[in-house]
Amino acid sequence: ERQACRLLYSAPTMGAALTPMLRQYKALKRDNPDAILLFRMGDFYEMFYEDAQRASGLLELTLTARGKGTDNVVPMCGFPYHQLEPYTARLVRAEQRVAICDQVEDPKQATGLVRREVVRVVTPGTVTDPDQLDATANAWIASVAESAGRLGAAFLDLSTGEFLAWDCHEPTETGWNLLTERVRAFAPREIVHAAGFAWNDRGGPSLRETAMLTPVDDYMFNRDHGHDQLKRQFNVDSLDGYGFRGRPAAIAAAGGLLQYAQDTQKCSLAHIHELLLHDPSDALMLDETTRRNLELERSIRTGDRRGSLLHAIDRTVTPAGARLLRRFLLAPLLNLDRIGARQDAIAEMVAAPVLREDVRECLKGVFDIERLLTKTVSGSANPRDLVALRHSLGRLPELVETLASSRAELIRDTLDGLDLCDDVRQRLATALADDPPVTLREGGAIRDGFNAELDELRSIRTDGRSFISALESTERERTKIASLKVRFNKVFGYYIEVSKTNLHLVPEHYHRKQTIANGERFITPELKEHEAKVLNAQERIESLELTLFAALREETAAQAQRLRAVARATALLDVLAGLADIAVSEDYQRPRVRDTNALVIRGGRHPVVEQSLAGQHFVPNDTLLGGDHRSIGILTGPNMGGKSTYLRQVAVITLLAQTGSFVPAEEADIGIVDRIFCRVGASDSLSEGQSTFMVEMTETANILHHATRRSLVLLDEIGRGTSTFDGLSIAWAVVEHLHAVEAGVPRTLFATHYHELTELAVELDSVMNLHMAVRERGNDVVFLHRVDAGPSDRSYGIHVARLAGVPPGVVRRAAEILANLERGEYGRDGLPRRAHANKGAGAQPTLFGMFDPEEPKPRAQDPVIAEVLSEIREADTDEVTPLQALNRLVAWKRQLRGTEDR
Repeated sequence: ERQACRLLYSAPTMGAALTPMLRQYKALKRDNPDAILLFRMGDFYEMFYEDAQRASGLLELTLTARGKGTDNVVPMCGFPYHQLEPYTARLVRAEQRVAICDQVEDPKQATGLVRREVVRVVTPGTVTDPDQLDATANAWIASVAESAGRLGAAFLDLSTGEFLAWDCHEPTETGWNLLTERVRAFAPREIVHAAGFAWNDRGGPSLRETAMLTPVDDYMFNRDHGHDQLKRQFNVDSLDGYGFRGRPAAIAAAGGLLQYAQDTQKCSLAHIHELLLHDPSDALMLDETTRRNLELERSIRTGDRRGSLLHAIDRTVTPAGARLLRRFLLAPLLNLDRIGARQDAIAEMVAAPVLREDVRECLKGVFDIERLLTKTVSGSANPRDLVALRHSLGRLPELVETLASSRAELIRDTLDGLDLCDDVRQRLATALADDPPVTLREGGAIRDGFNAELDELRSIRTDGRSFISALESTERERTKIASLKVRFNKVFGYYIEVSKTNLHLVPEHYHRKQTIANGERFITPELKEHEAKVLNAQERIESLELTLFAALREETAAQAQRLRAVARATALLDVLAGLADIAVSEDYQRPRVRDTNALVIRGGRHPVVEQSLAGQHFVPNDTLLGGDHRSIGILTGPNMGGKSTYLRQVAVITLLAQTGSFVPAEEADIGIVDRIFCRVGASDSLSEGQSTFMVEMTETANILHHATRRSLVLLDEIGRGTSTFDGLSIAWAVVEHLHAVEAGVPRTLFATHYHELTELAVELDSVMNLHMAVRERGNDVVFLHRVDAGPSDRSYGIHVARLAGVPPGVVRRAAEILANLERGEYGRDGLPRRAHANKGAGAQPTLFGMFDPEEPKPRAQDPVIAEVLSEIREADTDEVTPLQALNRLVAWKRQLRGTEDR
């Protein structure tokens, strides 16, 4: 396609009768064949030919044409130059590449056609305008590569300068899966790869729905080429200091991505001053399914940030702080020392309300330094951007002074030796006006007193205006024409206007310039001489201000590395203060995070659900898994009872604890978790031809392959997507597999409606039964949302159906069928059992033994009996006193009497 476009725009017959301007356009288009070319013409950006036809529909612009009535009709459309960013953003959202072509010389000084160049190419991954980006999230562009038998990827946020690279050992099937998983974790807007990369046969199609795939020339992803690119960018002789020795695929991916960024931005990328090795083994692993099911960033129901965990805990006051909090949340720590350091800093701010509020107040005046710096480096920052940067730097001394007495190691390490960039702030304060205009065209961006030549020119302009006022007064008195006016317009410059009734009073030295309806306009030698002086001063002012501001912007860009360090420090302090603020306002407590296999939570709450209750009480619940307790909990109970909320709540508390945050619980003792797996709810993947049950099984398979004794596994209704016996069999086998994990049993919560699974608590010593408590009042039930020990014997599905508004007739019939099934009159398929018609058929086989529908349910299958037997087996008779044994016996009799009543 690219070659076809080049041939089209280089065809000699096409340009034979074209104007010089259109020939210039075609030459530029030939170099950017796969992009919509925005061609600057005066105060407009124009598009021509097929670009105009495509863009007019996407931007809802009127399609017109040049050369109407001739043989060379050229379709065209356009928009005013000041609307460049919003129109570019609309094209990019439609997955279009946009090449911005500007006039690169002053039209007044140009000889012939004004010279134009493509100054920037904008793609989904290279948008840097803060107004078009989510201030709370990174805007990643990714690349993937293969080199020396290894797979690699790189990730770059051009708007902040963050640059990471990753690789894995070999391109096996596992390696390709890991590559896809890493790319998904960053959720890039665009993925760049060599044209010959085998992406379309592997993970590419599954990522195309969320990211634009961009093939480029293969040489860009050559390892040696990438190595040279990176060394030039960071001005080093070796990349070993960055940790990339023996990582050829990471180097190839990073080098190719860096060149792509340079090719599209066509400017200095000085704000990218380091490449970090991305090692996911340093963080708690969260796959895409788990992130979605836990609603970490987006609500599943609405797709919005509201309703997510991030929205619930975000108390940051700066955009950079919000982005850093998101990164904390998506990559919780495994290192106990780092977790403890964050907790210590938060604890200090929790204990000092005045300190916390003062820090947050200081940070409220800090703008998005990272993205302001990117605009500065790219040359697109305007005067107000630099004033915002100056104002942000001005908040630092007070912030540092506020935290001067802090003892928290993390805060001390952040502030010790921090360069406040006061010289940059002073330079900006000296050079820029307090409230400059948005654009330099309006004038007044440079402060009076900064440049002597500019001050002199401004004085001439000011004196010129005084001269005009004095001249008007003098001429009225001299000519006796009371209505005489001295005016200015861009066409005639300065002139004297006299009404018709006073023309006979006009002096001879007045030279007639123009006749108008109500009089005539005149000029004088004195007026023209002053006009030349004032107009020349104005032009020189505009030119000098532009030069001075451009130099100031370059000076600031040269301090990119220092300014990024400031941005990182303020972002971290913002996150710590924000987490302290929510800990106080929402009553979060500091958890203990240790190198154990225990997970003990007392009075745990789900932060998102709790905030959504609007004054209602959230029912807290305990969680006891691993350590001195059983590792697998089978959770039964009704729909609407809160099983899914409880599962997510345990995961969220664990995740927050390893983030370093305080947690919504009375107390928590968290044994470090290496991965969280959360398979909750039902979904399909129609684009990949996968049914709901296939997706469920695929996600379950991933868990069973990768869960370790340090993992936290949360499963909800495994097996519900198929027939009852099939689903029950799969669910049973899954629990048995988790119980038999060679390295140790992962901490697991398994919510289910298959009450048969409660028997596993008798057979497997790592399994216990839990249930969601319900209170019955006649035909009504009250869901208590409380997790109690022991199994549940009912699902209360018919009660839920009634609450949902299912017609009463259907509810009554469902109750009848349920009663028949419970008496054994109907099979699981709802049809009468043949055993009732032929009692000689005898007992029938079931999944768990022989079952005769005419006989009562064998006691061994009753969950209450199973629980009693389990307690008897576990009882330590050597440690039980006679009185305790008697009390237990009475309790068991009471439990068993309930089974006889049923």
